[in-house]
Amino acid sequence: MRKIRRSLWHRHKIYRARRARSKSKATFIGVTGSSGKSTAAALLGHILASHGPVYTQVLANAIDALASTLYKRMWKSGKVDHVVFEAGAYGVDTIRPMAELLKPHVAVVTMVRLEHLASFRTLENVALEKRALVDALPPGGLAVLNADDPHVLGMASGTRHRVVTFGRTEDADYRVTDTQAAYPETLSLKVRWRGGTLDLKTLFPAEYLWLPTAAAVATALELGVPPEKVAARVATFRPLVNRCQVLVIEDGPHFLVDTAKAPWHSINLAIDMVAKAKVASKRIVLGQISDYVGSTRKYRDAYNTAREVAGQVIYVGDNAHRSGAGQADRDGGRFVELRTPREVSDHIRKTAVPGELILLKSSSNLHLERVALAWTHDVKCWVPVCGKRSGCQGCGLFEVPFEQHRAHVRKRRRARLWQWLRLTGGDEALRRRS
Repeated sequence: MRKIRRSLWHRHKIYRARRARSKSKATFIGVTGSSGKSTAAALLGHILASHGPVYTQVLANAIDALASTLYKRMWKSGKVDHVVFEAGAYGVDTIRPMAELLKPHVAVVTMVRLEHLASFRTLENVALEKRALVDALPPGGLAVLNADDPHVLGMASGTRHRVVTFGRTEDADYRVTDTQAAYPETLSLKVRWRGGTLDLKTLFPAEYLWLPTAAAVATALELGVPPEKVAARVATFRPLVNRCQVLVIEDGPHFLVDTAKAPWHSINLAIDMVAKAKVASKRIVLGQISDYVGSTRKYRDAYNTAREVAGQVIYVGDNAHRSGAGQADRDGGRFVELRTPREVSDHIRKTAVPGELILLKSSSNLHLERVALAWTHDVKCWVPVCGKRSGCQGCGLFEVPFEQHRAHVRKRRRARLWQWLRLTGGDEALRRRS
């Protein structure tokens, strides 16, 4: 019975969302890709906000979030000129229903990599899934595609849409050059297009983030945002929480927190960011690699690369034993194997050096962001795996012991209910009835 009620409610929600979408005169923009889509969507929304009212939905990127955006949240924010939605693929045929509901005027695709291995198996299957967003464009719609990725560029074939490309290749409509980043120096780049050359300075600590930056910039320029506004907004955009986020502790370490996801293709990019950093002391903490739970080789390859650039490499979680680290590295402290985020936090607390750079890299299941949060908050939730996909900051309960979460949430909901009743006068009615 509960499943039937849930199904009926879902259908009703989709119906209301579809009606709301049909009445809107906003420009709808969908952003997808194996990596970089959250940053590209958030940055694009940040840029467009200088050009008019915008609603941006990132991180929560499944169809329920889209339905809520369309029929509820978007309207609460008032009239909007642009809606930016990040569309995530969690399995075969998950983007198509979102694309049909969103009916985008613009589709942005960042890259195609082998993700959600159990569902997709091949790059071609991933590309087919992402293409559903492009195929949903109306005649004359705009597709913004990565020219450096053949699987993405292939989405331009057979389309009825206008296509613009971005990338480092000379043939890209928005060609990226002169990318530089060496922490603490942040990413700078040039974008050359038919309108000239745009010099951009960002707050991103890594060079590889040129890609979502270019995707957002190309889209904003195509939508008519003046170049000077684009450059100014790019310069003020801060990295998303737990996505290459920088946390500097006064008289303590500098954390690079990249704990939202860890597909294999992103591991070397994160390690390269540490390699280029201009700091004396470096450490790397590696947790779960996405989609490679049982792969010994991937963890060994990552360790061999990380040990060349960091003074110490810490492996944490159920796969920590897969590093292949030799006994000499273990005995000399070059490699440390731990089981829980709490153990990592305690270890770093005891050994931290002011000004050292510490990369926290893992998929979201371990919530390694707690290691950095513990320097600025009283973290009390140290359960190794809580089952929540959202980051600790989104959950907001990291200062409450895990076993008290349920009671805390119930108490918070009751408080909100009573506040609403007081505002509406319902509390007096309840008292009279009792």
